[in-house]
Amino acid sequence: MAVGSPFLRSLDLERHGLRWRWPEVDCAHPLDDGAAGVLLRSIDATTDALGSDGATWRRVFGASSAAFETLGEDFLRPVTHIPHHPIGLARFGIVAALPAAATARAFRNAQARALFGGVAAHAFAPFTWPMSSAVGAALVCSAHAFGWPVPQGGSQAITDALLAALDEYGGTVQTSVRVRSLSELQPADAVILDLAPSLVADLAGDRLPAHVARAYRRYRHGPGAFKLDLAVEGGIPWIHEACRRAGIVHVGGSFEEVAAAERAVNRGRMPERPFVLVAQQYLADPERSAGNVHPVWAYAHVPAGFSGDAEPAIIAHIERFAPGLRERIVAGSARSTAQIEAENANYIGGDIINGANTPWQVLIRPRLTADPYRIGIPGVFICSAATPPGAGVHGMCGYNAAQSVLRLLS
Repeated sequence: MAVGSPFLRSLDLERHGLRWRWPEVDCAHPLDDGAAGVLLRSIDATTDALGSDGATWRRVFGASSAAFETLGEDFLRPVTHIPHHPIGLARFGIVAALPAAATARAFRNAQARALFGGVAAHAFAPFTWPMSSAVGAALVCSAHAFGWPVPQGGSQAITDALLAALDEYGGTVQTSVRVRSLSELQPADAVILDLAPSLVADLAGDRLPAHVARAYRRYRHGPGAFKLDLAVEGGIPWIHEACRRAGIVHVGGSFEEVAAAERAVNRGRMPERPFVLVAQQYLADPERSAGNVHPVWAYAHVPAGFSGDAEPAIIAHIERFAPGLRERIVAGSARSTAQIEAENANYIGGDIINGANTPWQVLIRPRLTADPYRIGIPGVFICSAATPPGAGVHGMCGYNAAQSVLRLLS
């Protein structure tokens, strides 16, 4: 999403040292029979690998993938705007509006169904909900349009490039200061809060209009994540060859298994086999490795506020498709939902996407209003992933909030 972001592209961050690196395979989803669904930047190569489902994959995602660069100008903004590309947006919206279970029924073989299911699971939502195809469809289309690259040197490289761009405009950054009330801030033309809605309510206190405070307190958060960082000698010994070349591997088994796991965590139950996302970004950026020891991180979808230890379940689930992993782990570090929230207070209950992707909140977040970035206090705005278009490394929540600020100041 970063490579395709209209805002980030406008900054030409490559001038500030940002370099993108692409893995050979963008995403793979292994199955028990040794097969795998394989997502490649080339839609032709992807459809060829999907066999009898290739034509259906192209029919569902092909047109939106081809138009994704311009389409992003519409679906990365609030739904209240007048679309620049109404026909393309409508075509994408037909798929996005469906439950993921309905979209999956278009495919006949297990590889295509599982491949879409793993990508759709990024929404942390039950596959029976309307709009639960939206995140999956966007990510599939972004893969075919831009690929799923990683920044050379790690995600810090994106931050460093953004800071360099900000410096050109005379901006400064101050960190390590805890702000507990809006009253602590010096007068400014605009204050923009990168916070979860309930934290905005805490910070604003009585200054926040009562109806806005109620909406922010009612804002729903989703399941949590349990993260595991590993140093793996020789890499993960996947059975399927494409998984050994994939930047991202979705570990979840069949579409039906992924659907069951997502349903369980949304009901507050920890599944025996949770959906696990495995990142092998060293494949695109080999300098992250130390000789033959490679950095791998993974996270499992778990119930909100899950207080148990998901590490054994994560390792066991990966070993289902990569037997012998345990013997290759040199070191590891785990982060529970509580630790994730402690590191970033926006991640309430370990919710790393800052809001449940309910049908309502996919379309309208964080509250029903013509301008979702204004909070009802003059000159104060919200720009977190709780605002449109939601979570993702695209910068569009802040960009859209900035447009709201400029409209007010102009």
